[in-house]
Amino acid sequence: MGRILFAVPPLTGHVNPAVGIAGELAARGHDVALAGHASAVGPLVPPGVPLIALPDEITAEQRADLEARSRPLRGPASLKFLWEEFILPLGTSMARDVGEVLERWRPDLVVADQQAIGAALAARRAGVRWATLATTSAEFDDPYAVLAGIGHWVSDRLREFQLAHGVPDDGAERLDLRFSEDLTVVCSVPSLLRSSFHPSHQVFVGCAAGIRRPAPAFPWEWLDSGRRTVLVSLGTVTRDAGGRFVRAAAEALAGMAGQVQAVVVAPPGPLDDLAEQAPDDLLVRSFVPQVDLMDQLDAVVCHAGNNTVCEALSRGVPLVVAPVRDDQPVIGEQVVRAGAGLRVRFGRSTPSTLATAIGTVLGEPSYAAAAGRLRAEFTAAGGVVTAAHHIEKLLP
Repeated sequence: MGRILFAVPPLTGHVNPAVGIAGELAARGHDVALAGHASAVGPLVPPGVPLIALPDEITAEQRADLEARSRPLRGPASLKFLWEEFILPLGTSMARDVGEVLERWRPDLVVADQQAIGAALAARRAGVRWATLATTSAEFDDPYAVLAGIGHWVSDRLREFQLAHGVPDDGAERLDLRFSEDLTVVCSVPSLLRSSFHPSHQVFVGCAAGIRRPAPAFPWEWLDSGRRTVLVSLGTVTRDAGGRFVRAAAEALAGMAGQVQAVVVAPPGPLDDLAEQAPDDLLVRSFVPQVDLMDQLDAVVCHAGNNTVCEALSRGVPLVVAPVRDDQPVIGEQVVRAGAGLRVRFGRSTPSTLATAIGTVLGEPSYAAAAGRLRAEFTAAGGVVTAAHHIEKLLP
C-alpha cells in the first residue's frame, strides 16, 4: 500500500475528478489525502478523503473580483488572464505550501492537477515522483493551432516560472510542469481528439466520476418516463454569468410542453415565474445529482465544461453546447466533430435558436447514435478504476 497526495486548485471542475480517483485508491487500502484550499475545496471533499488545508491567500471577495473581471474576456485575453491572475500566482503559493506538506506528510507519490504547477515543482524539488491529472483534454487537442503565438507565450511563462524558483535553465527549457513524463491521466477518450497518436505515458480514462460529497436531494418522482428529459447546466463558475442564456433555454423548453420536461440548474429567483407557469414541464434546482441524473436524460444543454461533457457522453447522452471561454470552445468543438451534438453561440442564443437546436438533437437519431458509440469507448476506458490502476504502478 502506498501514500498518495493529490494537489488540486480551488476549482470545482478540477476537484471532482481528483476526489473520484482518490476515493478509488482509498478503497483499495492506500493512504490518500488531498491538498487544497479549504475555503474553496473543503465543501467538495466527501467523508473518507482527508483534506490537508493549504493557507488561503485569497479572500472570497478577491475571488469574486477575479471572476467578475474574467467574465467579459474571450479568446487570447481570457487565456492570458487565467495564467497571469490565477495559475502563476497559485503556482508560487503551492510551490511553497505543498513543499511544506511534502516534508510533513512524506508521500510516495504526488498526483498534481495540470493547473497546480507549483505542486509539480514542489514534488520535483523534493525528489518525489509525480503524476499529472489532466481534468480537461483541451491541451491535448492542439488548442494553439490557429494561435501559435499564444502557445509560445504559455511556454515562455512556464519557463520563467521555473527559473524564478531555482530550476536550472536546461531543466526549465525541457520540463513542462503541466504534464508529467511518468504518467498523465487524461479525463477523456482518444476519439474526441484530432490526433490518433499519444505517448504511452498519456492514459485516457474517460469519465472520472466516482465518490463525491453527499448528493443533493432530488424529487425523482417528478420525472415522467413518457417524455424526453433535458438538463440545462452551466457549471459552477459560468452559471452566475449565464442568467440570460439559462432563461432563454428555460423558455425554449417550456415551449415544448407535453413533449419535453426540463431540469434547469439555476439559483432561486430568476426563473421562479417560469417554474410556476409550467410546474409539470420545468423543474428549477440550485443543485442536482448530475451524475446520477444522466441515466434519465435524453439531452444536455451546457457550457461545454469537460466534466459535464464526459459525464453525458459516458451515458450516451447527446448535447447542445454553448462554450464561453477557457477550454470550453475546444471541448465544444470535440462534441460537434464527433457528431454527438450541436454548438450554439452563448452570447447570441435566443429561445427560438435554442428550441431549434434542442429539437434537432432530440429529433435527429444521428446525434444519439454518435453519443452511443462514445459511450462504449468511455465504458472501455474504465474511469476511476483505470486511473487508480496506472497510478498504483508508479508506487515504489
